[in-house]
Amino acid sequence: MNAPTTANEDLLYSVTDGIARITFNRPQARNALTFAMYERMAEICHEINADRSIKALILTGAGDKAFASGTDISQFRAFKTAQDALDYEARIDRVLGTLEQCRVPVIAAIAGACTGGGAGIAACCDLRIGTETTRIGFPIARTLGNCLSMSNISRVVSLVGPARTKDMIFKARLVEAPEALALGLLTEVVPDVETLQRRADETARLVASHAPLTLEATKEAVRRIRRTLSREEGEDLILKAYMSEDFREGMDAFLNKRTPNWKGR
Repeated sequence: MNAPTTANEDLLYSVTDGIARITFNRPQARNALTFAMYERMAEICHEINADRSIKALILTGAGDKAFASGTDISQFRAFKTAQDALDYEARIDRVLGTLEQCRVPVIAAIAGACTGGGAGIAACCDLRIGTETTRIGFPIARTLGNCLSMSNISRVVSLVGPARTKDMIFKARLVEAPEALALGLLTEVVPDVETLQRRADETARLVASHAPLTLEATKEAVRRIRRTLSREEGEDLILKAYMSEDFREGMDAFLNKRTPNWKGR
């Protein structure tokens, strides 16, 4: 049974034969997410949890340049107060927590760049399939001068360990597909986008054919084993980054395509 496609233009959602698919549909912006897109993704996860006919979820990005490049930077312009920073991170923690706890297996089909918040989304997924041109990372030390949420730090450390997490973020580097596969950032690499979408569909159908409660219990058990830092445990770090002169400088430099001048305050 197929469900009609729904869209808010920037995020497409469809269900075909029990396989749900979300497509980030802003290729002109490298699929950067607006706040509305984050909220719609969370809504879809709630819908899937209530619909037992859905057996798997695929996340992907439109085009071949990017899976998702994180939050649309222009939305940070409205940040004025400490509460704005805390509210933003609370939103991200809530949405990504909802994705992570979606009861069905979630498969990320990653073509091109998967950066910042996009890499955070990928870290919430159960399986991550990339192409030979996939690159994953958090280049915030070079671009914005902000920090990851505590939950995202916890997820990345769980995937690659503390040393490699610091190596990625300190060097602001994007991990190429072969290394990402070796580290566990990717679970599989295929040659191109066409093969990627086909392989994501095949994988979704495979896991959809298996005992759903076994998968659900395994997924939740793994989540419980990993300790996730709470937002409250990192509020001082969030405020230190988001309320800094450096964050304002990084945002302005990014939007105006120039090199930031960091001050360390």
